[in-house]
Amino acid sequence: MEPSFTISPGSYVAPAISWLNANAHTIFRVITSAVEAMLSAVQDTLTALPPIALIAIVAVLATVFAKWRIGALTLVSLGFCLAMGLWQKSMESLSLVIVSVVISVMIAFPLGVWAARSYGVRAALRPVLDIMQTVPPWVYLIPAVIFFSLGRTPALIATVIYGVPPMLRFTTLALIQVPTPFLELGKAVGATKMTTLWKIELPLAKPTLLVGLNQCILLSLSMVVLAGLVGAGGLGGEVTRGLTRMQLGLGLRSGLCIVAIALLLDRLSQAALTRSPKRS
Repeated sequence: MEPSFTISPGSYVAPAISWLNANAHTIFRVITSAVEAMLSAVQDTLTALPPIALIAIVAVLATVFAKWRIGALTLVSLGFCLAMGLWQKSMESLSLVIVSVVISVMIAFPLGVWAARSYGVRAALRPVLDIMQTVPPWVYLIPAVIFFSLGRTPALIATVIYGVPPMLRFTTLALIQVPTPFLELGKAVGATKMTTLWKIELPLAKPTLLVGLNQCILLSLSMVVLAGLVGAGGLGGEVTRGLTRMQLGLGLRSGLCIVAIALLLDRLSQAALTRSPKRS
C-alpha cells in the first residue's frame, strides 16, 4: 500500500526557478553570450584551414611531440571523420570538448590544490564529489536546460560540471602523494609555498595529473555526445537525429566518428603521460 503522503521537491523548487528566470535573465543572457563567443572562436580556429591541411598539421605535430604511431592514428582518425562527411560536426564536438576541458581544469586545479593543503576542505568536498560522480550524466542536463533553454550553453555547463570531479580528485591525490622529504627540502632552502608548488610538487605530480586530465577529456566527450539531446549539435546531434528518424546509416557513421575522436584524444593524452619524466 502506498503512503498517504508524498514529498514533492518540485513544488518547492519551481517557485525559485521561476523567480530566477524572471529576475536573473540578464545574467543568464550574459553567460550564454560568453559561452557562444568562446565556442565560436575555437570552432572558427579549427575550421579556418581546409580539412586536409589541418589534418596534416595535427598529424605532424603529433608525430613530433609523441610517436609516429600517434601521428598515423591522428591521420586515420581525422581522415575518417572527413571521409564520413561529418567534418563540420566533428569540429563542433571537438570545440565543445576543448572549451569544456579548459574550464574544468581552471576550476578543478585550484580546488584540488586547496584540498591537498587542507583536510577540512578535502572532507567537505568528498561527499559532494561522490554525489556528482554517482548521478547519471544526463541528469546534469536538466537544470542547465531549465536555466539556459536548449543549445550549446547548457551542453557546455553540464559538461564542465561532469568533467570537474575526476580532475579535482586526481589533482588532490597527486599533490598528497608527493614525498614529504621533497617538501622538507623546499622548506630548508627557504622556498615559498608557490615556489614549492611549481618547482617541486607539480613536476613530481605530473603523471597523476595527466591521468586526471585524460579522464576529464574522455568524460567531457561522452557528455558532449549526450548533449545532442538538448540541441548541442555536433556528432551527438547527428546520433540523436539518426535514432529519432531511424536513419541508421547516419547514426552508425556518427557513432564511428565519435569512437575515432575518443580514441585519438585518449592516445594523445596517454602520449603526454609517457613523455613525463619517470621517477627513479
